Amino acid sequence: MTTNGISIRVNHASPVPPYEQLRAQLADLISVGRLRQGERLPSVRQFASDLGLANNTVVRAYRELETAGLVKSRRGSGTQVVAPAAITDIKAKLAEHASSYAAAAKQLNATNEEVLAAIRHALASLDTP
Repeated sequence: MTTNGISIRVNHASPVPPYEQLRAQLADLISVGRLRQGERLPSVRQFASDLGLANNTVVRAYRELETAGLVKSRRGSGTQVVAPAAITDIKAKLAEHASSYAAAAKQLNATNEEVLAAIRHALASLDTP
C-alpha cells in the first residue's frame, strides 16, 4: 500500500502484530529520511482503511512512535514527523560513510554480497571482546 508516497505492507499471516509491523516500517522511513521533519502521516482512519486494519491498530502504532519521540500527534492537526536532530545527524553521517565505502568497493569490483559480508564481519568483530 502506498500513501503519501510511502509504501507500507502489513503481513496478516506474520506472527509479528500488525501495529508493530506498521510502527517498525514508519520508524525506518523516518530514520532514513524518507519521512521528514514536519511531514504529516495519514489520518488514523485513512491508514486503517488503506491497510485493512482496525483504527486502534494504527492508533497504537502512532502512540508507540510518539513515545519514541519520532512523531507528534495533536487532535485536529493529525500526526507529524518529529525527526530528532541526533537521528538525522547520525543517519547523514552513516550515509556519507556508506557512500565512501560503496565507492571503494566498486573500484575493487566487489559484488554486493561481498560488500555486505564485509560489513557484517566488521560489525560482528566489534561485538567480540
